[in-house]
Parts: sequence; C-alpha cells; structure tokens
Amino acid sequence: MLLSRARRRISAFLPRNVSARPRSTLRYTSSNSQPPSPLPEGAAPGPYLNDSFATHTVFTIDFFRRFLKFTAVGFLLLGATGLTAFEGAHMYTEHSGLARETDEEVKKWEWDLEADKWSGLPKGGTDPGLGFSGRHAVRSAWMVLNWGTGSSADVVASRAFSTREGKGATLAPIESSLEYGQEFLRVAIEIAEKAQTKGKLHPMTLTALLARRADVVERMGTRNALDEARSEYERVWAQLVAKGVPAARIALKLGDLNRRLGDTEDALLWWTRSMQLAEGKQDKLLPTVPESIPPSPLDQRTLVSALVSLSAFYATTGQLQQAQAVQDASLNLLRSLPSPPAFDSATPPQALHHLYILHRSSILSIHHAEVLYALRNNSATSVDWLLRAAESSERVALSLTGLPPIHPDAPGSRIPHPPSSETPLAPKYVKSKSMHSPAKALLRDARRTAAEAWNLIGILSEGSGSADANTKALECYERALGWAGVGWDKAGAIGKPGEGTLEKEWEVFWANYVRMRDAIRSKEQK
Repeated sequence: MLLSRARRRISAFLPRNVSARPRSTLRYTSSNSQPPSPLPEGAAPGPYLNDSFATHTVFTIDFFRRFLKFTAVGFLLLGATGLTAFEGAHMYTEHSGLARETDEEVKKWEWDLEADKWSGLPKGGTDPGLGFSGRHAVRSAWMVLNWGTGSSADVVASRAFSTREGKGATLAPIESSLEYGQEFLRVAIEIAEKAQTKGKLHPMTLTALLARRADVVERMGTRNALDEARSEYERVWAQLVAKGVPAARIALKLGDLNRRLGDTEDALLWWTRSMQLAEGKQDKLLPTVPESIPPSPLDQRTLVSALVSLSAFYATTGQLQQAQAVQDASLNLLRSLPSPPAFDSATPPQALHHLYILHRSSILSIHHAEVLYALRNNSATSVDWLLRAAESSERVALSLTGLPPIHPDAPGSRIPHPPSSETPLAPKYVKSKSMHSPAKALLRDARRTAAEAWNLIGILSEGSGSADANTKALECYERALGWAGVGWDKAGAIGKPGEGTLEKEWEVFWANYVRMRDAIRSKEQK
C-alpha cells in the first residue's frame, strides 16, 4: 500500500513520454530532450581536437623547421651564385685579360713585347704549373691592378718589405690596389719557386712574375719600395742572362732606379748596358749616343728613353757640358728617324710609336733649354727650344685624344686654347690590349710636359723686359694650368690638379698664375 503511493508520487515529477525505468538504460540527453541526428552513411567521426599547450608547441617547432630549411636553401643558392661569379671573373681574366695579342700590326711595331707578361706561355694565360692556388693568385693580382679593389682608401702600412707576420711593415700611405696586387704576386712567386724546383713550371714564368711585382712595388714610390723593386729587377736580370730586348728594358729600369736611390755610378753602368743591348753592341765602357738608330721599334723606344735618362742625369748633377753634348747628339739622331706625314693617316700602332719618340724629343728639348740658360746663353734661344717642346707635347696629347689642334672656342688666339685635361684617350687605343697602358701613360706624360714647358716660357717671358711681358707670361701660365688642372665645378674654372699632376707641381703653376694675375690687376688699377 505504502509502496504504490510512493511510485505514484515519483511518476508525477517525470515527463509523460518517459516511463519510469532504470537510469542506466538512458542513452541520450539534450537540452530539448531530442536525440542527436544520426551521422551520414559512410562518414567517420572527426578527430578529437584539444586546444592545449602541446598544440602550440608543435606549431612552433614546425615553423622553425621550415624557416631553417628555407634559410639553408637560400644560403646554398647565394653561395652557388657567388662561387659562379667568382670563377666566372677568373675565367674571363684567364681567357681575355691575360690572352696574347692577336693584332699583327701591333706585333709589327712590337707593342706586344712591351706589354706586361704574367707567364712564360706564348699563348698567354696563367701557367698550369702554378696549380690551383697559384693561378688564382696571379689572376687576383691582375684583377685588383686593372679593376681596383672597390675602395679608394689607402693602406697605411705595407707588408711588401716585411715578414708575412707584418713585422717591419712600412708606415706610409699606399694605394690599396698596389698593396693587394703585390701581396697576391708574392704568394704566386712563392708557389712558382717551389714548382720550378720540381720542374713543373715554364722557364720564363717566374721571371715574368718577378718583373710584374717589381713594377707594382716601384709604383709605391717610397724608399723601401724602390729598394725592393731594384732587388726584384736584379733577380730578373740574372735570369735573362743579359740577352735580348727584354734585358735592355730591365737594364734601363735598373739604371733609373739606381739614379733615384742616389747610386749614380751604378746608374751609368746600367744605362750603358741598356744602350748596348738596344744597339746590338757591347764595346762601350760609358754611355754614348750612337750614330744611327736601331731598326727594331722596341729598341728605338728603349734607346731614346735611355738618352732622356742620361740627359737628365748630367743636367741635374751639374755636368752641363756633357749634358749639352748628349742633348745635341740625341736630338740630331731623332731627327734622322722618318715619321709619317700625318698621324691620322698612320695605323694606331705606328702613330703611337712615333708619338712616343716625339714626346721624348720634347723632353730633351726642355732639358736643352734649361742647360743653355744655365750656360748663360740668350734667353730667347731657350724660349725657342721650350716652344718646340710645348708644341710637340701638345701634338702628342691632341693626337692621343683625337682632338683638333686648335680649340673651336678660341680659333684666333695667339696661344691656341688648350683642350680639357679630362679628355679621355681615343677609343682605338683604349680597345687595344697591348697599346692601352703605354698610350695612357704617354698621354699623362705629354700633358705634364706641355704644362712644364709653358710654365718655363712664362718665367722667361717675365724677365724679357718687353712692354707686354706680363701679358705673355700670364697667357703662358694659363695654358700651363689648362694642361695640368681640371675644372673645379661645372663653370669650367681650373681649380685642382688633374690626373698625373703632382701636388707640388700644381702649387708652382698656380702660384705663378696668381702672382702675375694680381700684378696685372694692380697695374691696371693705377
């Protein structure tokens, strides 16, 4: 009785559609008391996702894994690109920069024999006997000397004259390309010496490398550099066995180096050897001017360069009579050399050869004018020689740049207006493998010689006593500045020394010009 009443009371609290049954039999519960919809046929239940710390850790690890993978791939691609570019530059240097001369006209005038040699191979390039490291060192030296280092900063301490650890390094500002070039060549020479002892090297490769490093070190210009260059050239001379045109060129360099170092007796000895080898004679104890010029173009250039060095030596050491005799004989000898009627009609190698001879004759003319003036001759005679030198040097510079002899902006000027000293070398010389370097050096020297000649003419014009002496002197000083300097700004005012002009030379030219300009202005104001 009591049990039936309890059941009726519990059933009153239950929903009508749910019968009173054990709790364990209930399968679905929901907020609306409806069973969930069944899954589609063939569908599997989704994975269980738990938004937890483990999930974030897996994501981070995966991110860094991909980051490191792509970074490694990027570095590999970058390294492969850099290696390809590096080896590509070396292959270009091997097959183009160090290739032999192929122009037969250039060979006829022997400019290929005067070009820098980087191995003893007739076909050019680097010697395989140097091995991988040695050949790369030679190419690297060529690249930094021809393309630069990418930085204009000078090297403070050169290791060219010290141990490999840097002990005894010379503290002097050195152009970075020269420093790195000589260092690469030193590495190549060390490798070449080892290869030569094993018989793996061409007989002339070591000689060529020694000559290249001597040339680079000499261009540094310090006392230690000149000593080092002389030592290297002496090694080259020993291997050449005093034969042939290359030996004459080395003897000339050794003579000039000994003169710069103050060893005058050795300088005379080396100049004598150079002139003997150029003439093909070896019967002289002192250097003398030959009666005829040798037929070989390179011998001619070597001989005339030795005559210029000899003339300067006698003139600067007070031996004026000997200097005058050498200058008279040298100028007469050079006049006997036939030259083309017009440089424009000559081939570039032929024109460059005769321009070289013409410029050296202009230097001899300046020496002759100075010696005559020192011997108390009439100043007008010295002015005539200086005018010849100035005109010859200007002709050389104008021919090398392809400019007209008279500037179109001043066709009626008594002193033809000089072209800009910034005018580049003519393309026919720039594109030549063997003529580019000598033509560039000749253009630089011709501009300096023209500036020096006009400056000396201005000095002698000041003391002439004529009514227009100051005006003539000022014109000469202006012309000297035109050849020695470049424009300070776009207005065209000459304000700083040009390439190849020494700072001390520029200061002399500028001081003379400013002094005469101020003197004329003061006179006009009065």
